[in-house]
Parts: sequence; structure tokens; C-alpha cells
Amino acid sequence: MQTPAQQKTALLIGASRGLGLAMTAEYLKRGWRVIATGRPDSLDKLRQLGGALEVETVDITIPAQVADLRTRLADRQIDLLFVNAGVKNADWETIADVSTEEFARVMVTNSLSPMKVIEALQHLVPATGTIGVMSSGQGSVTNNVNGNYEVYRGSKAALNMFMRSFAARHADDPRTLLLMAPGWVRTDMGGPDARLTIEESIPNLVNTINEYEGRAGLHYLDYLGRVVPW
Repeated sequence: MQTPAQQKTALLIGASRGLGLAMTAEYLKRGWRVIATGRPDSLDKLRQLGGALEVETVDITIPAQVADLRTRLADRQIDLLFVNAGVKNADWETIADVSTEEFARVMVTNSLSPMKVIEALQHLVPATGTIGVMSSGQGSVTNNVNGNYEVYRGSKAALNMFMRSFAARHADDPRTLLLMAPGWVRTDMGGPDARLTIEESIPNLVNTINEYEGRAGLHYLDYLGRVVPW
């Protein structure tokens, strides 16, 4: 548990349900101050957590709302900026099936928008801080040996590439950059047949994030700290 003088601040984007909500609860439990965001109509469970929690509203697919959030947080220092927001399309849809509109929705939400948030808010994170996004093991090109979930896989692979480009553009940046794969978790998004419970994934994922504090460069890791192949 951190003392008030030691208390760190996490900004968790997309924290109103599922993995983001669980991450918020876990960081609060560990004594962090947490600024957690969600869309305006999805904040009830988040607000019930209490503690050293500030709740902000933002839809990361709307640039004006991201800009407004940047303005509201302009004088803050954030030790961890982590973007969790994401969606998926229907599991059965292949590239042959998916509509252009649905493809664009998934790619904008999962790939473009998280990076726009990082670009807008990275100045709040000091040299000792961490910037991370929730990727997926399904974003690994190497590990894709059975297809399935094509559009979702593609959106996470694109996110990985954009983060790699961000790291290349900031090659001398001492901050830790993380792509985190939480495993297949039983949430509304992961479904009831997923292998892991939230309790098996999120505390370990937070352990891994904290253990990598101070390790400069980009790291693609699973919830147990194992390196995921690109």
C-alpha cells in the first residue's frame, strides 16, 4: 500500500466494464489514485468503486471529446496511461463477410483511437512513467495459425504496429511502452467459454505492468509477463 506521499496516479481509458473496470478496482486496491474513463451512459459500475477514484467521460472515437479530456487534465501528472477501450465484430465474420462500415468501426475503435489518445495525452506522463494499451495475443501474426476472428485480429495487429511506430519515433524516450495481452477472459466481450476468469488475469496483468516500470522501450507481453511474438 502506498502512503499519500508515494501515491501514484493511473489514467485508465475505457474502464467502465470488463477488463478496464477490473483494472480500476485492482489499482485502487493497491493504493493508487485512479482517473478512469468511460462513455457517459456506462459509468454506473465505475462510480460504485469509490476510493481514490476520479471518473471522467470520453468517447475515444470522437476527437473533440479527446481534446476536451486533454484540456481537463492539462495540469496533472500521470504515472501510468493505459488505454483499454475496444470492440469486436461478430465472431463468424471473415474479411469476405464483414461490411466496410463494420470493418471501419472495429479498426477505428481498436487501432486508430487508442493511438490518438496516446498522442494527445502522452505529455502528462513523465520520464519515469508507463504508457500502455490493451492488445491481445490474437494480434500476433506469428501465432495466427488457425485463422478465426479475422477482423479483431487485424485491428490488434494494426494497433501493435502503430505502437511500434510510436516507439520508433520516440527512440530516445526513457518511458516504458507496453502492449498487453490479457489472455482469453470471461467478460461480456470474451464470452462465457473463455479460459480465464478476471481474477486469474487482471491481478497478474497489473503485476506485470508494475514490474516493467522503468524498462524503456516497447514490450509486447501477456498477463504473466511472457513475451508475445510479433
